[in-house]
Amino acid sequence: MKDVAERAGVSESAVSFALNGRPGVSEATRERVRSVAEELGWRPSTAARALSGEGAATVGLVLARPARTLGVEPFFLQLVSGVQQVLAERQLGLLFQVVEDVAAECAMYEHWWAEHRVDGVLLVDPRAEDPRPDVLASLGLPGVVVGGTEARRGLSSVWVDDAGAMASVVEYLHALGHQRITHVAGLSELAHTQRRMASLRSETERLGLPHVRSLTTDYSDAEGAAVTRRLLDEPDPPTAVVYDNDVLAAAGVAAAAERRLPVPARLSLVSWEDSVLCRMVHPWLTALARDPLALGRVAAEELTRLLDGAPARTAGVPVPRLVVRESTAPPPGGGRDGDA
Repeated sequence: MKDVAERAGVSESAVSFALNGRPGVSEATRERVRSVAEELGWRPSTAARALSGEGAATVGLVLARPARTLGVEPFFLQLVSGVQQVLAERQLGLLFQVVEDVAAECAMYEHWWAEHRVDGVLLVDPRAEDPRPDVLASLGLPGVVVGGTEARRGLSSVWVDDAGAMASVVEYLHALGHQRITHVAGLSELAHTQRRMASLRSETERLGLPHVRSLTTDYSDAEGAAVTRRLLDEPDPPTAVVYDNDVLAAAGVAAAAERRLPVPARLSLVSWEDSVLCRMVHPWLTALARDPLALGRVAAEELTRLLDGAPARTAGVPVPRLVVRESTAPPPGGGRDGDA
């Protein structure tokens, strides 16, 4: 900072004000200081910023999910990539941690806060009964809830319309003639799982579908295949299955192939997430196309707003669009599946 001050012809305190975005210097001085700092290759010390109370220049992301399910699920990798695009523009770091459960996640936030490790956090997988927002509020840590329903003190939300997306899938399958539809869902405690299940029930009542249900899993390919096998062994198996992610859906395709059950002639399959995996299986999977990269960018942008002192708010992303491919068709018989 002394070198920057000497080159720019200002005091070291003016350099500090200029580089940290604080009032006290003119815009002309601020620009001159930033230009000199860029020429000299000067960057602020994260450790020094934390010790002086100026912040860690780092945000945190904790995933409380079974580690075995994360390695094969593209969604979170794309989400983190979108987050990183925004953070890189602001020269902010990302501290990432995988833990066993929500209790461990809460403990991690307390640990980070005590050591001044992060300036704010991105909270994913909101629960119906979720202790994490209260923990963050008690610590005074700004955060963004990805998939949350509403903003609250210090916490913004990025709203995802799971109910609207499920309605579009059910309406499409109903229009094809399906009445026996099963939803192979993810973790039962997640708020978005419950929203999808509730939307399925609502659409079932509205359309008068008699044989519709949801079954929960841990998102893994093993459970996706196991649940599909059980469904296909039933006396009256479903004619359409909606899977909560691409991994579950790909496992469903494999399970149907094991039973020599042709897709979509005897069974239609839909994936909630679209990815390259949906186009690597045969037949290609009909899927809900959303943009995890854009979701990550929106979440990171909302967090940087909070770090800049803006109030908490709720932001939205577009409803996922159903991309129809080879894995869906009318049920056997070409009409209502109850007539097959």
